Amino acid sequence: MGPWPAAAALALLGFSRVVQAQPERKAAAVELLRLWRQSGGALLIRHAATESGLGDPAGFTLGQCRTQRNLSDAGKQASQAFGAWLQTQNFKPDAVLSSQWCRCQDTARLAFGQFEDWPALNSTFAGQGDPAAQKKALLARLRGWPQGRTEVWVTHQVNMTGLTGAYPSMGEGFLVDREGRLLARAELAP
Repeated sequence: MGPWPAAAALALLGFSRVVQAQPERKAAAVELLRLWRQSGGALLIRHAATESGLGDPAGFTLGQCRTQRNLSDAGKQASQAFGAWLQTQNFKPDAVLSSQWCRCQDTARLAFGQFEDWPALNSTFAGQGDPAAQKKALLARLRGWPQGRTEVWVTHQVNMTGLTGAYPSMGEGFLVDREGRLLARAELAP
């Protein structure tokens, strides 16, 4: 991955302002990062906050952001803040993968600068995609990498819940091990 954007110093998942207001969020994010450094695994991130709505508008087209529900200004700021926070922690994941939905790509881009699309992270909401095949692909990737590897997967609530059984809020991160087990979770807004 190339250099992280300087703008990342602003605000994934609600960082700097929330951290000062809610020390417990910061403590959860710090603990999640400690476990991630120690054991590796994937940090699944539900895209940051979006414009209001559920799902995507009628006429949604993959690759055409204007047809999708996109990040709100708060979501953009939070994504940048998360990337900046990781930089201050001297942590850079081995890889950043994203759903092909614009709100996920924008979360990844603003937080990390670069990412790779991975269709297995695409939404399966409202009959889209193939939930069983996508979960199988996620688990295969987790099980196939060396101990200690760290990756970020920016995705959707349905995929995170399908893998772990837990429900994430927008901008929340789930750290999972090589078996897809939930190790820690935090609103990435330290």
